Amino acid sequence: MHVPVDIIEPCGFPFSDRGLRRAGMDYFEHADYTRHADWNAFLAFVDSHFARIVLLSSKAEQSYHTFSYQKDDILLFGSESKGVPVDVHQRADQRITIPMQKDMRSLNLAVSAGMSLGEALRQTGQFPK
Repeated sequence: MHVPVDIIEPCGFPFSDRGLRRAGMDYFEHADYTRHADWNAFLAFVDSHFARIVLLSSKAEQSYHTFSYQKDDILLFGSESKGVPVDVHQRADQRITIPMQKDMRSLNLAVSAGMSLGEALRQTGQFPK
C-alpha cells in the first residue's frame, strides 16, 4: 500500500536520521514523505491537491469508524501531549475521534494513526489485494 506522509515543522522530534530512528521510524528511508516548512506551506500543498483535512481530535464528536472517508483525505494528527492549536482545529474540514472509555485520556499517536488509517483504507478500497 502506498501512503504518503506529510511532516509539518516544527515536528515533535528532531528531524534527522538519529531522530527518526529514535521516534521508531527506522523504515522512514522507504517512506514517501513531504516535509513542510510550516502550517502555511502545508495548507498551500493541501489546496493544490484539493484534499480534505481530517483532524483526529479528542474534542471531536464523530467517531472515526462511522465517518465516511474519501480517497484523497489527509489524516492530520497533532502532538500527543498538546493536540493542535485552535487555528489548526478550526481549519480542518472534518474532525473525528477515537471513542475512549470514560476517564481514559487518549491513545498514543502510532496507535491512533494505525486505527484511523486502517479504517480509511478499508472504506476506500485501498488495501493491497
